[in-house]
Amino acid sequence: MISDKNLARIAGLCYLIVIATGLFSEVFVRQELRVPNDALATAQNIQTHEMLYRWGFAADIINFVVGLPTILIIYYFFKRVNKLLVQMALAFVIIQTAIIAVNLLNQISPLLILSNETYLNTFQPNQLATLSLLSLNIQAQGYGIGLVFFGFYCLIIGFLIFKSNLLPKLLGILYAIAGLCYLINSFTMFLSKGFENPMFVYLAIPIFIGELSLCLWLLIKGIDTSKYKMLNEN
Repeated sequence: MISDKNLARIAGLCYLIVIATGLFSEVFVRQELRVPNDALATAQNIQTHEMLYRWGFAADIINFVVGLPTILIIYYFFKRVNKLLVQMALAFVIIQTAIIAVNLLNQISPLLILSNETYLNTFQPNQLATLSLLSLNIQAQGYGIGLVFFGFYCLIIGFLIFKSNLLPKLLGILYAIAGLCYLINSFTMFLSKGFENPMFVYLAIPIFIGELSLCLWLLIKGIDTSKYKMLNEN
């Protein structure tokens, strides 16, 4: 049997993989290759760095697969604190995963649109490039929709961390702040003309701090097993 402390460390390791794959696919692939308002340049970048683009797609799939044991282990630890709230959090993150996973079809679409398949011969290169950029724009909105649900997940889990004493209360505060920033980030994008999001650079910092803090604490320290045993006895 795996001890509770080691189980928490497994969750921390999985969470670290989730953060690393998410950063790679979003920052080093999508944002690096996409040129805003320039469909031809974006298409050229994707075709020139096709393998990098494919690795970004693979990283997102790994992100979702590894993320599942992470959220289930967190559910396992906090179901004794408030079962209804942690079930709500689980529902939110499952919806988020489903939305973004299906949304990956928009991410892989440019590879199909820009391929040399015969059924694409009726389109001009600039038309294919425009369709490719449209797919990426739709992917960005789908990603933002998914992060709304993840934001609520972070708020709930942050509250449960603060209430439970299984982990330092500061981690709960930081994680809840990360969730609030996710919500602000997505709704700023939805409500802005042209879906511009000038606040992302500022919101990304507390989001990164909140998630990485919880991840590293679980990986290095685990949970307070004495407090967890007390929860099980109640």
